[in-house]
Amino acid sequence: MGQGPDSASLMAEAEGLVFPRFDETTAYLLGTAVVDMAVEGGLPVVVDIRNAGRVFFHVALPGSTALNDKWVQRKSATCLLFHEASLLVGTRNREKGETLARHGLPPEDYADHGGAVPIVVEGAGMVACLTVSGLPQVEDHRLAVRAIRAFLGRA
Repeated sequence: MGQGPDSASLMAEAEGLVFPRFDETTAYLLGTAVVDMAVEGGLPVVVDIRNAGRVFFHVALPGSTALNDKWVQRKSATCLLFHEASLLVGTRNREKGETLARHGLPPEDYADHGGAVPIVVEGAGMVACLTVSGLPQVEDHRLAVRAIRAFLGRA
């Protein structure tokens, strides 16, 4: 696992990732933007956008595996529970010397590795999450953030 950002920088980063609105069309367009970036870079990832009750977008690119789908589920569950990026949850846990087990969360259902980033709508809070899996955890996170920033620049 590579050295990643600290919790303060991840919290500051999140403040700039706010959508004006979110719906199924937004999910499709954002998901497609991530896939385009991944295809251009030849990245073997799974891209997923979901909320607690519904999957809005899911694509597995060449080179990704069924294990990446499992990681997506676990990282998404963490992001949706804490309303924070899974990398932030994991970074904070490591900074405190804690694990998700402290919260009674089983590792087969939750992962505090990077790649799941909240989709936050201005005035509504977190409504879903974008999750990437297939790269080292910090790179999963960076791809998701880069895609959101690019998407918001066009929105």
